[in-house]
Amino acid sequence: MAANRVICHCKNVDYVTIRKAMIEGARTVEEIKEKTGAGTGCGACVGEIEKILASVCGCKNVSLQEVVDAVNNGADTVEKVGEVTGAGTGCGRCKALIENVIEIKR
Repeated sequence: MAANRVICHCKNVDYVTIRKAMIEGARTVEEIKEKTGAGTGCGACVGEIEKILASVCGCKNVSLQEVVDAVNNGADTVEKVGEVTGAGTGCGRCKALIENVIEIKR
């Protein structure tokens, strides 16, 4: 997992705040903008926000799409997603996000 650092300097939004918004269901830059304000200033951070949105598990390098695909193919628990993708089997910090993906299936 990336260390906590400021991603959006205009609005002083850090990495952890963006990840928390993802755990609450934000999956697009627009949704991150609405929940956090990140990306609504100069816009220079939008590329970094997109990278954060694309990743679920940094330890195992698992993308959001891989987790969504696993859920859509029947993985209905964090453990089952971990068996299929490896996500959540390292440090475990991504488990709350995986649970949210299971809950909302996106």
